[in-house]
Amino acid sequence: MLKCRTVWKKLAPLARSSSTVCRQNVRRPGLNSGRIPTCVPAAHMSTGPAGGGRENQLYVLLVAATCVGGGVYAYLTVKGDSQRYQDRIDEISSRPSKQAAGQAAALIQLEPPAVEAIETAAVPEPEPQAAPAPSPEEPSPPAPDAEVLAPVETTEPPPGDSSPASLKLPSHTPYLLIGGGTASFAAARSIRARDPGAKVLIVTDELVPPYMRPPLSKELWFSDDPSVTETLRFKQWNGKERSIYFQPPSFYINAEELDGAENGGVAVLSGRKVVHMDVRGNKITLDDDTEISYDKCLIATGGAPRNLQVIERAGEEVMKKTTLFRKVEDFKSLDKVSRNVKSITIIGGGFLGSELACALGRRSTECDLEVIQMFPEKGNMGKVLPEYLSNWTTEKVKREGVKVIPEALVKSVVCKDDKLEIQLKDGRLVRTDHIVAAVGLEPNVDLAKSAGLEVDSDFGGFRVNAELQARSNIWVAGDAACFYDIRLGRRRVEHHDHAVVSGRLAGENMTGANKPYWHQSMFWSDLGPDVGYEAIGIVDSSLPTVGVFAKATAKDTPRAATEKSGTGIRSESETEDTATSAVASSTSAPAMVQQKDEYGKGVIFYLRDKVVVGIILWNVFNRMPIARKIIKDGEEHADLNEVAKLFNIHDD
Repeated sequence: MLKCRTVWKKLAPLARSSSTVCRQNVRRPGLNSGRIPTCVPAAHMSTGPAGGGRENQLYVLLVAATCVGGGVYAYLTVKGDSQRYQDRIDEISSRPSKQAAGQAAALIQLEPPAVEAIETAAVPEPEPQAAPAPSPEEPSPPAPDAEVLAPVETTEPPPGDSSPASLKLPSHTPYLLIGGGTASFAAARSIRARDPGAKVLIVTDELVPPYMRPPLSKELWFSDDPSVTETLRFKQWNGKERSIYFQPPSFYINAEELDGAENGGVAVLSGRKVVHMDVRGNKITLDDDTEISYDKCLIATGGAPRNLQVIERAGEEVMKKTTLFRKVEDFKSLDKVSRNVKSITIIGGGFLGSELACALGRRSTECDLEVIQMFPEKGNMGKVLPEYLSNWTTEKVKREGVKVIPEALVKSVVCKDDKLEIQLKDGRLVRTDHIVAAVGLEPNVDLAKSAGLEVDSDFGGFRVNAELQARSNIWVAGDAACFYDIRLGRRRVEHHDHAVVSGRLAGENMTGANKPYWHQSMFWSDLGPDVGYEAIGIVDSSLPTVGVFAKATAKDTPRAATEKSGTGIRSESETEDTATSAVASSTSAPAMVQQKDEYGKGVIFYLRDKVVVGIILWNVFNRMPIARKIIKDGEEHADLNEVAKLFNIHDD
């Protein structure tokens, strides 16, 4: 305290004199810049004791020391901050290598999210080295620094005790899906949506990931791309381009990595076939004797195309010139054949046969190709459409450049002079280069015997309950499922929409949803981009029918319908919530005008015991929820013309 007082006594006069000097000197023009003079003349000092010059110097030194000290402190602080910043940058930069070293024993490949549609909007393919964010529909919790964990190609580790064991197929999987079609993919998405960390293994005998089958007989044939058989990308009727695959390969993880996948995922084991199923032991055996156990299993084996017995008995030469159309490889093979032969004969007048006839008929106008379609019915799609509409459709197919031979029963097929000779029972002879047999589908129930599962004797397929269960931990979906429809009785359906809906429901029930199957699936067929129909329920030409038609406009075509909706696959599976939203039109329809040979657009009702059990919407689109509700209600209708008003077919 005494020292402070002594210093203050010495500095106080100096501070007062300096203050006076500053006040006087600030008026001088030479000091307007604010610089302090290094030498202050004594004549200008108004106060201060004698000897003030020494104290002035002391004050200047004190100020100078303070400035130097402050500068040194600032320099050291900045230098320290810079060093700490550089250390932080170096630490962050070293994270990927540290994380890669920590994960050398178990590589994790994140699964990209599922994208809406099975059905049908165009989906952009993700970059193969990017880990996308999880989608709301199929959440998948991201790992820390997810961008570092890009999908990696796994390789066999070198031998040695310090290296991880060689990757191999999982011996156990929580969810096993047998079959690689639409139903399996829909189930996988459903399982992952309800159980984001689920590990799902799809086993398929095909060599490609799950894909949609409808474009194989429709849009792919109308593509202008000469490499369409390789890319399998096509333009939908609305002009948008997409792939037939539901997801690109980067969506799936390798089957060998499924056990070590932290966040689960969907793996596809391709080129393998399940040959035995042990229901009690909850395990399957593959065709290479590999055994895989499971907690929950879905059978979605689909079916195989039927063949005519006369062709099977005809020998190897005939079989080599015959296509049973079902898979991607069949499309590629038939496309190649159609460019190298002069004549193709399609046997079958159903959905597949008629679609292929129109597709190849369109191609025949571009090259020298004869396209023949023969079937035992009187008209095209005679088992489905009423006779008058079947006759009209037959003429439509002829206009596409197809030679149609109705009421044709094949007696024999022989190969003669590198040509196939098809002998009909009525004596007619047809010479052709190649045959496409489109005579139906046989459900694949090979596993029924080893698994002890029941096969329906009337409809074929595995019999399942309302929740699509064949056993307590075994479900069946898609073409191979024979299910009980609470409105229409036991059925088996072979269409895309049913595969989507039944697969999705089976996946939900495999995760504990316990939901019954109630959805009335629809199906559709296009005879090119200008004529198409959608159907629901039981559509059998042997049933009584009532048709209500109106004049078509330019918007009443499959092309216009897809342009309006933005989708290429006309299915209600993605808009199931609208199935109960049928609303009658507030406008009154004019009286029905039935023109003899003109069926632009309309509604055909199929009746059983005076109740509507099936409906076909002919060139009428986006009205399926209304048809579904009519069948669900199961009521008798005194005047079906009034019911037809619900579909607004008379509105322009």
